[in-house]
Amino acid sequence: MKEEITKVLTMVQEGKLSAEEASGLIQALKEKDSTTATTKGSDYMDRMLKVRVISEEGDNVSVNLPLRLIKVALKSGLNIASAIPESAKYVKDINILDVDLILKAIEDELSGPIVDVESQNGDKVSVVIE
Repeated sequence: MKEEITKVLTMVQEGKLSAEEASGLIQALKEKDSTTATTKGSDYMDRMLKVRVISEEGDNVSVNLPLRLIKVALKSGLNIASAIPESAKYVKDINILDVDLILKAIEDELSGPIVDVESQNGDKVSVVIE
């Protein structure tokens, strides 16, 4: 967007546009940029975090969670857990869980496979944002 604004300002300097015309064009550019960012963000937040566990013993799990829910749950859940005395006793590795890293991945609109693990006995776990 900076390039477009620079072009508009250059056209004002060259006398090709009035200040009033330039102001209208710059406003339109800003609105277009704002709409594009909102649409992009909302499309991404409509995606799902999909967790798949396939066990060699036939115990299969399939969970689909909306990214909006994940984001809210992570933000509020960590605050709640940190307020509970001795929460580390009840939630394994709560002190080393990097919720900010997960939230950053969502904010950076990460998509595709996140985790893909296969154990020696053939169990498979995959986590994907689609």
